Amino acid sequence: MSPAPNPELRRQVIAIYKQLLFLGRDYPQGYAWFRERLHRAFAAKAHLTDEAEIRKALAHADFVRKEIEALYYLKRYRTLRQRYDGA
Repeated sequence: MSPAPNPELRRQVIAIYKQLLFLGRDYPQGYAWFRERLHRAFAAKAHLTDEAEIRKALAHADFVRKEIEALYYLKRYRTLRQRYDGA
C-alpha cells in the first residue's frame, strides 16, 4: 500500500493545472489543442509518489507557465509596437 499523498502538494498540482488551463485560452493552436496536450502531460506524471519528484515536476510546470506568459507578453509588445510605430 502506498503512503497517502501530501495534501499540500495535491493542491499545488491542481492550482498549476488550472493556471495553465487559463493561459491556454489564448494559445495560437487553440484551446482544445492546448487542453489535450496539457492533460497528456499531467497524466504522464500521475504515477509519481516521491515528494521530491513531484516538486521537481511542479517546478517544471511553473517554468512552462512563465514561458507561456512571456510569449503572450512578447506577442502583445510586438503588436503594439507595430501599431504605434507604423511599421
